[in-house]
Amino acid sequence: MATFLYRVGRLAFRRRWYVALVWAAVLAAVGLGALKAPGAADEGFSMPGIESQKAFDLMEQRFPGATADGATARVVFVAPNGQKVTAADHRKAVEDTVADLADGSQVASAVNPFQAKAVSKDGTTAYATVTYKVAADDLTDASKEQLEHALEEARDTGLTVDAGGSAMADGGGAGGSAELIGVAIAAVVLLVTFGSLAAAGLPLLTALIGVGVSMATILALADALGLSTTTGTLAMMLGLAVGIDYALFVVSRYREERANGRAPQEATALAVGTAGSAVVFAGLTVVIALAGLAVVGIPMLTKMGLAAAGAVVVAVLIALTLVPAFLGFWPNAVLRRRDRRPGRTEEEAKDNGGTRWARFVLRRPLPVLILGVVGLGALALPMTSLQLGMPGDEAKPTSTTERRAYDALAEGFGPGFNGPLTVVVDAQGDDDAKAAAAAISKDIGATKGVVSVSPARFNEAGDTAVFSVVPSTAPTDEKTKDLVTAIRGERPGIESETGATYEVTGTTALNIDISEKVQSALVPYLIVVVGLAIVLLLVVFRSLLVPLKAALGFLLSVLASLGAVVVVFQEGHGAGLLGVETTGPIMSLMPIFLVGIVFGLAMDYEVFLLSRMREAYVHGETSHQAVTSGFRHSARVVVAAALIMIAVFAGFIGESDSMIKMIGFGLASAVLLDAFVVRMAIVPAVLALLGDKAWWLPKWLDRILPRVDVEGEALTRGADTPEPAPTDQEAARV
Repeated sequence: MATFLYRVGRLAFRRRWYVALVWAAVLAAVGLGALKAPGAADEGFSMPGIESQKAFDLMEQRFPGATADGATARVVFVAPNGQKVTAADHRKAVEDTVADLADGSQVASAVNPFQAKAVSKDGTTAYATVTYKVAADDLTDASKEQLEHALEEARDTGLTVDAGGSAMADGGGAGGSAELIGVAIAAVVLLVTFGSLAAAGLPLLTALIGVGVSMATILALADALGLSTTTGTLAMMLGLAVGIDYALFVVSRYREERANGRAPQEATALAVGTAGSAVVFAGLTVVIALAGLAVVGIPMLTKMGLAAAGAVVVAVLIALTLVPAFLGFWPNAVLRRRDRRPGRTEEEAKDNGGTRWARFVLRRPLPVLILGVVGLGALALPMTSLQLGMPGDEAKPTSTTERRAYDALAEGFGPGFNGPLTVVVDAQGDDDAKAAAAAISKDIGATKGVVSVSPARFNEAGDTAVFSVVPSTAPTDEKTKDLVTAIRGERPGIESETGATYEVTGTTALNIDISEKVQSALVPYLIVVVGLAIVLLLVVFRSLLVPLKAALGFLLSVLASLGAVVVVFQEGHGAGLLGVETTGPIMSLMPIFLVGIVFGLAMDYEVFLLSRMREAYVHGETSHQAVTSGFRHSARVVVAAALIMIAVFAGFIGESDSMIKMIGFGLASAVLLDAFVVRMAIVPAVLALLGDKAWWLPKWLDRILPRVDVEGEALTRGADTPEPAPTDQEAARV
């Protein structure tokens, strides 16, 4: 591996113009493809194998032509204090607004609340449901402006008017400000780390090129592969983070080799052969973790994982080819000014902060280990009360009209009104479908926790009915989950009485089913991802205990970060500092996101840090000396890489979307804990306690495992007689 990558780095250095032109051509080609490609169609969220999805599919099959996936807006009218919406002037204002809303070219229907009996018992609140012919992503600006204009005119009459629903979605996601903040902080970290504008700018430039290639490819293939507009969010986030980090490691190793007196071409080839090997295996662990998201069984999550894995592959390829090509263009610019003088050797920097920290841990490994494990364990404790769900409008800031509409409906009609359950009755084999639907409706209506049941609506064939059930509790309340379980538990008895079957769906039931499926998929996912990564690390480090230690350390950090998410977003401690106005259940996909993404990133630091230790150990140093050498060469760079990751992820905490805010906080805290507590403290402490046993491998396993030479032993043997390269003269001409 190291020899092959050595040749790749040398070739990229020599043929730098060709390499640069190839990447420019790739970027131009995929960019042109993205511009010409049709917009990505929003296929909607689906999760095969759960009851809510089966019921929804049945509705689409039995009610053909129904706009089940059309956008909706629920417009809420609240009368001023002491007044009622049923008063003549307020009633006229409401009816005029509904008439205006119905005029839109994309509007399928706008229901008058006085005709639909959508008025609260106290007469202070009413709502009108507007249904569109198209999905939310396909709404035109004209349709959205018409909705906003109608709301403003209604407010001018003295009514409080707000709206929620999918039609109000702004198609948001991670915006440009988050990336800009992350890039700005990364630039500062790189400048402090390298002390050179060129060295700081090169990883940023190559990372941005990689993100450009990845995002343009995703956009170009979106329609053909059925990718949604949200698929690229994770790819952008990870592509930027790992792109900077991978280039950072190669440039850092190049500077080290130059400090040892190597010529530019030889230093580049050695950097790609050694640090590049670590990049390849670190990238493989990230790809394994992201591709493993397919185990969960959510198509959208699978596509996001594969798209992000593709972005990581691009980042690896750029680190191995474009970075050495750029080093060929500017071989001295990436060095500090004092390092450009002849005769500079590594001996001048024998002691640094990494060395001093390693010695501190080596002198007292047991206290450091106990403190690290106990601290992470304490942070992980709140995870035991983790509640999963899918936050809706209730989690949005009170400054948004969606949140105000949610609160007004909850106050006027009860907390469960915002999350009605939809019951689909399949009476295809029943002689009297209407009687069966009525009996099912009556039994469900008598269930404890049900406030009301709407009249059943039948399809044209008369064999399928749909009705809504309003719970007494809010959509994210645990009692609502118990109610769904109770209604489904009554099914065998009701089916035996009526001869018809039914299923429960709706947004609330769908979120409950998703949470349960994600929880059940988490353990298999962990087994697959951690198992494959342990095998990979066995090959890389040729040690039995190092991969096991890496996996256990990761589990500690991810559980601790989940505990931190629970403390802030579920329990509300410090939520105000992050702009979180409402606490509630944690997003269902959050554990999977953390496990998948953080595992890959954690293994990055493990590979980069341990590869230098393994390299020193293989070259004759004792186990303690190898730990010190590894920290002397890698600690500063690993810290910089972690700070960059944290900066990129933390930038998303400033987003208004609560789910993106939660993901940004979770990932940033996980990287912080894993890099600085696990990799920088617990890992050297464990290695100090294990000594030579840390690198022990059974002989039978040693014979089976392939040898990949990540530590560059073959390169070191030939380092004294490197191939002659006319690179200095070429560099001078450049």
